[in-house]
Amino acid sequence: MKALILAGGAGTRLRPITYTRAKQLVPVANTPILFYGIEAMVAAGITDIGVIIGDTGDEVREAVGDGSRFGATITYIPQEAPLGLAHCVLIARDFLGDEDFVMYLGDNLLEQDLAAFVEAFEEARAGDDPPVAQILLKQVPDPHRFGIAALDEHGNVVSLVEKPADPPSDLALVGVYLFDKTIHEAVRAIRPSARGELEITDAIQWLIDTGHRVRTELLTGWWIDTGKLTPLLEANRLLLEKLETRVEGSVDDRSTLDGRVVVEAGAEIVNSRVRGPVAIAAGTRIVDSFIGPFTAIGAHCEILNSEIEHSVVMERSIVQDIPRLEDSLIGRDAVVRRSQQRPRALRLMVGDHCQIDVE
Repeated sequence: MKALILAGGAGTRLRPITYTRAKQLVPVANTPILFYGIEAMVAAGITDIGVIIGDTGDEVREAVGDGSRFGATITYIPQEAPLGLAHCVLIARDFLGDEDFVMYLGDNLLEQDLAAFVEAFEEARAGDDPPVAQILLKQVPDPHRFGIAALDEHGNVVSLVEKPADPPSDLALVGVYLFDKTIHEAVRAIRPSARGELEITDAIQWLIDTGHRVRTELLTGWWIDTGKLTPLLEANRLLLEKLETRVEGSVDDRSTLDGRVVVEAGAEIVNSRVRGPVAIAAGTRIVDSFIGPFTAIGAHCEILNSEIEHSVVMERSIVQDIPRLEDSLIGRDAVVRRSQQRPRALRLMVGDHCQIDVE
């Protein structure tokens, strides 16, 4: 089995961060989002991985490399324009061949055990009525915002409706799909939607309409599309919840660490309090500050005389003299500082290489 990970989207909903970085490389819990998907594939025993790339392809190539750091082999597949998920399958035909494959959206994060999802498909494929595809569904409170599946009494997909005004169910499609080679016929048979894209939902509907079985699995854990600030911070929180305390950096005797805290080698905590779950990357200095729960500080940052909580600060950034920073995303090489002390909280999304002087 192979894997196809989609990492070509522009990430317009995360601007200004994504003006200068691929959205799939924005870190949560100090690890780029895309890496979690690759690691999940390898953990499921899938090591031959194709990665769809777009305008940010050079950055993705540099970050991921040949895949050897993950125990995988990476093949990059350029997509000239964002023409839909089914178009990604179309242009990956030579890489995929006739093998079964997992398709995974590179900016999604989920708690589901991907190995169990793959195993269930393989077992079903060995049965008397083998499916040609398997989709992952999640019950949602607002189904009109998603692609929604209607099922028969056996749990097979009857129809798919994109963002319906009158939803037939509350089961939304999660960004993980399993296909056999029949999907290649489907993506060649469909036509672009009203928004000019080849929709994977249309390709799956074609499979159903031509008499093929599409199996479902219900997601029991969490699933987050990290394309906006609030869900990205929520993903950061959920992943930090899994931390186990590890202190390899320097913590002076005037500082305290409470709860689950990771301090990487070369980091320095001086006269500060850190209340976990918190991840502090290598080479970062925390001085005269409070770092509150669900915060990830990237490598080689400086946090000086400030309070930060429920935020992501990317590498080489400086936060200085800020009484409180919360629910924020700070890009690389940014500077956020206050020239006059005023007791109010800030909520910011700051792009790379920016300087914010708060008066």
